[in-house]
Amino acid sequence: MTTDLLPRARQLADEIGALPSQRRLMAALRIGTDKARTIRDELAQERARRPIRRLPKPSRSPIHVRPPRRLPARFQPLPPIVEQAPVEQSAPTTEPQVAAVVESPQQHAPDPTVAEAQVRSTARRPLRAWPVLVLALPASIAIWAGWVGIGRLTGFGVVNLLPGIAPEGGWATIDTAITLPIGMEAYAAFALRVWLSGRVPDRARRFARWSAIGALALGAAGQVAYHLMVAGGVESAPWQITTVLSCIPVAVLGMGAALYHLIRDGQEVPSQ
Repeated sequence: MTTDLLPRARQLADEIGALPSQRRLMAALRIGTDKARTIRDELAQERARRPIRRLPKPSRSPIHVRPPRRLPARFQPLPPIVEQAPVEQSAPTTEPQVAAVVESPQQHAPDPTVAEAQVRSTARRPLRAWPVLVLALPASIAIWAGWVGIGRLTGFGVVNLLPGIAPEGGWATIDTAITLPIGMEAYAAFALRVWLSGRVPDRARRFARWSAIGALALGAAGQVAYHLMVAGGVESAPWQITTVLSCIPVAVLGMGAALYHLIRDGQEVPSQ
């Protein structure tokens, strides 16, 4: 009975590539435990009696390596230029002269990337600022004189900052007319710098742009008004000009504080 089941058992062993277990034989051949044990023992004996297949020995024939293909003469690298070292006549020697190898000019050719980097570094050098200072010096003097003059025409004058403490005309006495050029022009220059820097938040940049334009326009209008009044012989400015100029210190303080807070709010990082 087991001889009839051996071919099927051998086929199962070939399919799984190993000796099947007893349970595997019982399930595949639908037999009992004893028959499965007997068939498994016979399969094990057959596998033990099989001759061991040996791999063929590798041939000892020499391996022929194809020689490298020789390039045409026009693609061959140029040999280095060799110059014979000069022999001193005063001190003859029997030692053989050593040939000095002169490097090819291509080895001393500058690297294009290094040359390009040098050109870029040269192009990125900052411009000199002294011409701007030369141009700004006479303009600053004229603007200062205009603001001080119109300030005196509108009521800005000498004031004792510490009345009752410092004597009149002492160290605490100041001409308030200088507050107009210091406040207005300094804020206009600062707002212009913030506007053109590109390193501030958008809100601060927009505020700096419009406030700088407004400060420069108001400064130009003040200069025009002062020169017109001086040319017309006016000794006291009209009330409209006096009203506008009296509000300039307060406006400069408010715009400066607002611009400062807008810059700080944009630079602060919210906590996690």
